[in-house]
Amino acid sequence: MSQITIALTKGRIEEETVELLSRAGFDLAFMADKGRNLIFESPDGRFRFLLVKGPDVTTYVRHGVADVGIVGKDILFEHPTGYLEMLDLNFGLCKFSLASVPSYDPQDHKRKRIATKYPTVAMDYFNQKGEDVEIISIQGSVEISPVLGLADAIVDIVETGHTLSANGLIVFEDICRVSARLIVNQASLKNNPDLMPFIAKIESLVGTREVAFE
Repeated sequence: MSQITIALTKGRIEEETVELLSRAGFDLAFMADKGRNLIFESPDGRFRFLLVKGPDVTTYVRHGVADVGIVGKDILFEHPTGYLEMLDLNFGLCKFSLASVPSYDPQDHKRKRIATKYPTVAMDYFNQKGEDVEIISIQGSVEISPVLGLADAIVDIVETGHTLSANGLIVFEDICRVSARLIVNQASLKNNPDLMPFIAKIESLVGTREVAFE
């Protein structure tokens, strides 16, 4: 039996992944009392879990430290290479949206300033529309950018829309759906004989496998 190392995004994705794997028949009771630990190994040695930040999931998988990663599609848009995307897990659902103050006019022809934590997503979106924009990278609360005049609009992840409303913003267009994805290291897929059966068991709960080497 080969050990499978899984890099998990801390927080909601971690919790929903543990629930999914439990439904798939894996005993993850050892994950119940995490404390401040970031590395967990199952008593039978079958699994090792690494709890890391979203962007770091792709790094660990890319370098082969982790065989599998569970991470939001938003992260994959910004870090698109070095792994195989295998499954849409259909949880952690949200969307990328273009939002601004109600007076924003998406149809005017001036060069717009767009604030975002996701410059690749934003630039691709406006390139597809044939619009030349200035992207302003923001790491904190992007919602206040149009209110303060730093940007004309924002591109951000929207789940309920409550934060936008609380800051006086509205959605002008939804860009694409976002959900948690299962990614794998390409070498691990070839060399770890237990990996495909593991993925197949997860697939049976979430639907058709999507294979795309990026």
